[in-house]
Amino acid sequence: MPSILIIDDNASVGTALEVLFSLHDIDALHASSPEAGLALLAQQPVDLVIQDMNFTEDTTSGEEGEALFQQIRAHHPDLPVILLTAWTQLSSAVDLVKAGAADYLAKPWDDRKLLTTVNNLLELSETRRELDRRRDREQRNRTALEARYDLRGAVVADPASERVVSLACQVARSELPVLITGPNGAGKEKIAEIIQANSLVAKGAFVALNCGAIPAELIEAELFGSEAGAYTGANKAREGKFEAADGGTLFLDEIGNLSLGGQMKLLRVLETGRFERLGSNRERQVKVRVISATNADLPAMIRDGQFREDLYYRLNTIELALPPLAERPGDILPLAERFLGDGKPLSSAAASALQRHGWPGNVRELRNVIQRAALLAQGARIEVADLNLPRAASAARAAGPVVDPDRGLIESALARNHGIIAQTAAELGLSRQALYRRMDRYGIPRE
Repeated sequence: MPSILIIDDNASVGTALEVLFSLHDIDALHASSPEAGLALLAQQPVDLVIQDMNFTEDTTSGEEGEALFQQIRAHHPDLPVILLTAWTQLSSAVDLVKAGAADYLAKPWDDRKLLTTVNNLLELSETRRELDRRRDREQRNRTALEARYDLRGAVVADPASERVVSLACQVARSELPVLITGPNGAGKEKIAEIIQANSLVAKGAFVALNCGAIPAELIEAELFGSEAGAYTGANKAREGKFEAADGGTLFLDEIGNLSLGGQMKLLRVLETGRFERLGSNRERQVKVRVISATNADLPAMIRDGQFREDLYYRLNTIELALPPLAERPGDILPLAERFLGDGKPLSSAAASALQRHGWPGNVRELRNVIQRAALLAQGARIEVADLNLPRAASAARAAGPVVDPDRGLIESALARNHGIIAQTAAELGLSRQALYRRMDRYGIPRE
């Protein structure tokens, strides 16, 4: 049952309110002076306070009520307070409402209006308490996660990122392949590092390969190695990423860009652990934990014949879906502070601007924005102007995150950014290489 403390020197007021609230399942306590009210507050918790503004006979200044309110606010900053006074023009009561009092009602009060106000405030208080309890649980969960696992310095402040990191830690000791999905720049490689650090092969090598940054004709050589003379420019034998990662973890980013031939060979390695270097007939055996990542819609690529369905199910034994930064708002400021280090702090306005921004380039864009602002800011703090947040990115947020933009979206973004590839790629949440590939696919000229 909720409880209310009534602080009023008039006994009849206290009795009337006690009866009113008792009829509506609200427990009411009455104190006849500020001192008695503060003593009761120190002894037991209450959900709301209703206080008079004057406690001395023939006093109408409201100074006593103001002093009481300030004392309550000092010791119980989140406790809602309703002010009651017979002097409806009392300016101090109006000022106190502006200073944080929940409401200001005149005597004699309207029972229905008072009950409505009280019930609304009690409901709001319960919502706040539940929010505080949830935040406490989340903080305890994060602390336990950090104590139990090696998070590789990852910022895990938002419940959405916490869920992904927690699941990554749970599956880390399994040998099954993991597929990490999410937009470019969201932190997929960091999730892969966390899996490696908590796996059975944590002491082995962690080798990363961005399949989208390697030309299609060279990707197989990068993965499996090559013998001298296997292709033009191959002057000597070299090991591939699978050999380099033997006994450890191989992280394949942008797996959707792997050619169909490369997909077939990758499937065989995943199934048997065996492969041949380009230009060689000798099979090699490796034991590698494979973690892959993509920002592409692989099921759609399967329907279009661009990705092997058997490879997809082999890679997708465990899927971790990492949301874009815009859907992890609790991570934005902690990440910004991490990137700032011991440098200049953010102003409150700059912090608000960071939280309002859509972050189409995700964590990578945030890092670039913060590093640039830290370098160029002239004042003691980083201000909104120092962030130089692009308008185009804000427009992209309104349209929603784009995973795989079509021709129209790419052409529109190029026009907004005057053909500047780096800015267009950041707006679309792509790397420059990924943008170039899509431009080539749709026949958009590189100017």
